[in-house]
Formats: sequence, C-alpha cells, structure tokens
Amino acid sequence: MTVDRRGFVIRTGAAGLTIGLSGCAPGAGRGVPGSGSGDWPTDPDALETLYRDNIYTRLLGVRPHLPAHEHISRLGGGRMDAEVIAAMAEANEFLVDMHELLEAAGARIAERLGTEAALVAAGGFSAMVLGAAGCLTGTDPERVHALPLPTWPRRECLIQTQHRFGYDRAYRDAGMTIVEAETREDFRAKLSERTAMIAALATAERQTLFAPPAPVDWAVPPGPEVMTVREQIEIGRAADVPVLVDMASDLPTGVGLGEFAEAGADLIVISGGKGIGGPQSSGILAGRADLVEAARLNASPNDGIGRGMKVGKEEIVGLVVALDRYVERDVESWVAGWSDMAHRIAAGLADIPGLTAKVVTNTAGYEDVELIWDPGVISLSTDEAKAALMAGEPRLAYLMTVRTRLLREGEDALVLRRLRNFFTEASTGA
Repeated sequence: MTVDRRGFVIRTGAAGLTIGLSGCAPGAGRGVPGSGSGDWPTDPDALETLYRDNIYTRLLGVRPHLPAHEHISRLGGGRMDAEVIAAMAEANEFLVDMHELLEAAGARIAERLGTEAALVAAGGFSAMVLGAAGCLTGTDPERVHALPLPTWPRRECLIQTQHRFGYDRAYRDAGMTIVEAETREDFRAKLSERTAMIAALATAERQTLFAPPAPVDWAVPPGPEVMTVREQIEIGRAADVPVLVDMASDLPTGVGLGEFAEAGADLIVISGGKGIGGPQSSGILAGRADLVEAARLNASPNDGIGRGMKVGKEEIVGLVVALDRYVERDVESWVAGWSDMAHRIAAGLADIPGLTAKVVTNTAGYEDVELIWDPGVISLSTDEAKAALMAGEPRLAYLMTVRTRLLREGEDALVLRRLRNFFTEASTGA
C-alpha cells in the first residue's frame, strides 16, 4: 500500500476486478436515479438495485462501489448536486468565447475567495503546474514558450522537506528545480536570487504523514521543526518571493476557504471537486492578479505548457455554481450529518462477535468508524477484508476507516447492511 496526496491505493484480486461485458448495453430512455435531482432512493433494497443496474454496468460492465471513503480521484472523486449538473447541462447548449468565459469565471471566483484574481484549472495538480509556470515566466511571452526548459537563473522552488508530497512533481513539470530544506536555518540559507517560488502544504500543519484525514490516534503531530504556512508567507514577503499554498484537499474542515489568502499567500490552489462539490476535473488557482495573469498566459486556450489542461465550458460553469453553493452552505450541519451516519453504522455493527466498530475523530475534525476485529474470531487480514468487500455485491471500498462524507442519505444503511453481512459470515463466533 502506498500513500499519496489524494489517498490510499487499494489493490484487489483479479477475481474482484474481472467483469464480463457480454449483454451489457445502454438502457435507452431509462431514468437516472441518483443524479442528484431528488430522486435518489433511501431504501437499501432500491439502492442495491441501482448498484447492480446503472449506466456504468449497462454501458461498460463496470461495477460502481459504495463510497465509504474520502474523495479520492482514483476511486471516482466525488459527487455533484443537482443544481451543478443542471447548470452544466444548460451550458452545453451554448457556445462562448473561452477567453471571455475564463475571465468572467475567474472574477466571480476571486470575489468569492477574497483574492485579486482567479483562474479555473483542470484540477488541483493543473493549478499547481500553472501557478509554478506563472511564477517562472511572468508575462514574458518568450519565457512562456520556453517552458518546461527555463534558461534563466530564477527557476528554483523552495520547499521544506516536511511539506513535500508525491504531487509536488507538478512544480518540476512546469520547469522548476525543487530545492529542499530540513530546518528553518537551512530554509533561510537556501532562499536566494534563484528562488522563483516557495511552496507550502496546508495539511502539513496538522499531521506529518500526508494522507487523507486519519484517526487522531494514528497521526503523528507535526514537530516544532515543521514551519507553518504563515511563517513561510512572512519569509517570502520579506524576500519578495511568491508563496504558493496547496490546500486542494483540505475543505471544508481542514482550513477556511479564504484562510491563507487572508494570511497573505500569493497563490492558493483548491480542488474544484472534493469539498467544493464541483466537477472532479476542475480546480482553482487564485491570488495576486499579476501571477494569475501570468498563469493564464501559460494555460489553455493559449498554446503554453498548460494547453493540454483544458477545462470545458460546462465544467467552468459547474465549478462556479458549486462554489456559490459551497459559500452559502451550513458547513457545521453538513459535517454533523457525516458524524450522524458514522454513529448509526457503528451502532448497527456493535453485536457482531469478534468485531469492534468504534466511532473515532479524525485529523480533519469529523468522525469515522474504525473497524477492529479479533483474528481468532474473524480470520481475515485487513488486506483480505478490503479485497473481499470490493469483490462482493454491492462492492464497498473500505480504506483506513468507514468514512461517510460521500454517502447520500440512505446509503449509510446499505453500507451497514453490507458490512454486517460480511463480518457476520466471516465470524466463527456467529
């Protein structure tokens, strides 16, 4: 198992992933329960039927899974609300000038975030590449066309080692050379006229292992040697070096929407999917007007390094609508709903011999269900249990804990039923 920014890789056996394609054809004229339009059933039997008969299974023979996990791109990302989907469908019917659309959407997003400017990108990674590109090139067209092979001296990205993670290769993809610094003293010593950007990771302030939120007892608190984002912002400001803060995975509970913009970050990166609830393939780069404009020159529909990072007109509109909804959302009640589901699932598993289902607070501040079992009663390894849950019907993706933030109302009952049946059958004490 490996850890990266978006989450944990789960590997299932070949049997769990082998799907026959014979006889699978799209169902003409079928309704779309679960599209976010209010017709999503809450009855477990009806939900289980949907998981057996849906657009993925009919069209391609791919079985969806119950998302008892974090927003993870490789497991499908997140879900959009009906208003977002409807806005995207309407946007599909009209053609617009993409430069005009990106400019107008950026202005609307910047207003929501309290920044000077913003740019819609093709996901958080894309926003990181474009932010780094903007810091490298400014608005110089010759430099824009030179990337990813800058020839000028100012091309280093300074990162404290504890703020590094797998996806910071985005800065290298733009053409930067990453320079690591272990300590504060080392950080200051390596800050020079060659430094084009300082990169900081919002998550590093709350845990040293970069991963989706984990139970508090699992996490190692960051030591005093880990520099805070605000500390790096101050250093960057004093040296006239822009600071980019990646907070792509931290909403809604890790940080506030405008927290680091208010703290003076020159650029911030936010995922358009995940907590925002927009298209999974969208992202936001926001901050200083000059740097965002420089990033825009590197981005599609221009022919710079970001040309291949296209964002469709529908995705841009969907992201704006999702952000509008996010800003107005009662986050406290929203998160409380996740915890309510976790408590219901834990209570429903309480009497299974050999299994302990414990509600735990994670490093982002909301609650999950941690499953612990006695191997003398349930003779399965964790990896075996994960593989079997993904191979069964309906499939269930279980990573570290049972996480409820992606579940629609009623799906928690189906998750409970799936887990209860699975562990009851596996328990020799049943």
